[in-house]
Amino acid sequence: MEEEKSKHDYHEDWDKWHVKDLQDQVLRDRNHPSIFAWSIGNEIREQFDSTGVSIGRELVKIVKQLDNTRPVTSALSEADPKKNFIYQSGALDLVGLNYHQEVYADFQKNYPCQNFIGTENMSALATRGHYDMPSDSIRRWPKDGKTPLKDGNADFTVSSYDNVSAYWGSTHEETWKIIKKHDFLSGLFVWTGFDYIGEPTPYPWPARSSYFGIVDLAGFPKDVYYMYQSEWTNKPVLHLLPHWNWKPGQMIDVWAYYNNADEVEAFLNGKSIGIRKKTGDDLHVMWHVKYEPGVLKAVSRHNGKVVMTTQVVTAGEPYKIQLKADRDKIKADGKDLSYITVSVLDKNNVPVPDANQLVKFKVTGQGILKGVDNGSQTDLEPFVSDHHHLFNGLGLAIIQSKAVPGEITIEATADGLKPAHLIIESNRIAFKLQLQK
Repeated sequence: MEEEKSKHDYHEDWDKWHVKDLQDQVLRDRNHPSIFAWSIGNEIREQFDSTGVSIGRELVKIVKQLDNTRPVTSALSEADPKKNFIYQSGALDLVGLNYHQEVYADFQKNYPCQNFIGTENMSALATRGHYDMPSDSIRRWPKDGKTPLKDGNADFTVSSYDNVSAYWGSTHEETWKIIKKHDFLSGLFVWTGFDYIGEPTPYPWPARSSYFGIVDLAGFPKDVYYMYQSEWTNKPVLHLLPHWNWKPGQMIDVWAYYNNADEVEAFLNGKSIGIRKKTGDDLHVMWHVKYEPGVLKAVSRHNGKVVMTTQVVTAGEPYKIQLKADRDKIKADGKDLSYITVSVLDKNNVPVPDANQLVKFKVTGQGILKGVDNGSQTDLEPFVSDHHHLFNGLGLAIIQSKAVPGEITIEATADGLKPAHLIIESNRIAFKLQLQK
């Protein structure tokens, strides 16, 4: 019987089912081109005792019998090769390490002639739209596994500057700088892409979802999303943070993520506040700015030519609701979905970054309101409802088609705000294939 991670987990079914379950997984997925490697487990307890040798060899053998075209790894939480028995089995094609980024630079010395992959990394923490300063001071929340967090925020938020992580992990930039620097480090998996229900590190109840995601629970990107976009894509990126609603005279840390450019110049109300360039292993640039209301603008340049321009503007009082659909045409199959971003604008159509109004929804026609959310890790409102509060300026409504084609009308209202209406078309065939002649 496999050693347990928790009471009544899979170890109770191990002897009877592990062979068939692993075989079924490989047979199910081996024809998917997106799969480039197999893993025989995550943080398996047997890596710490000699049974890891036989278990590692057995599981890899099962995989190889059904697919010998892809490498096999295991996500190892013990980074010392002398103490890790799954690694000592000699069966792994890839050495997968979870966290322990401090040993990555010495990988070739510690694991000679082996191939590396970061199987779980970061565990960085953030709440979308919340900012604590100073931004260049890194915090470990909590500091260890025995000490409850005592210096967190009273409202259970975590700064969206990339400067907070769990004690076992790192900020996003800390680990990515190491991976980027060394060619023998093939890459990593970020923990996590999305926030998820459960594991609300670093806070207790009423926090009820994780803070790890680079995207929040409602699907809205956090700021560090744009760091990865600037590093991992060729898409031109210039992302300026934070929002621009602060107290007069307050010193604000302004960050910019960018790519495809040599420099970024920032302007406050038309006056330059300086040019910044990435040096060394920098992944962002920063200004310390004395706040005054107005327009904060950033301009990126390459060889003196403008690449991108972006800005954040001080918002006035909330005035109206705005609805934006990711798709305004969906299939009339009773299953297709449109995701509606809900925000609040002032009279000049500037998004209000701290809007938290209770928004009520009414859906008529050939669709239904399937779910609502706002991305807050402490929000306890139900996902299935006709109303929901916004959080830090945003909310989400999910619309599902019926099996009958026609228009779907969404109305959003809130006390003291101008309402919003949106129409989505639900069609029998939403997309047509055009054959080339």
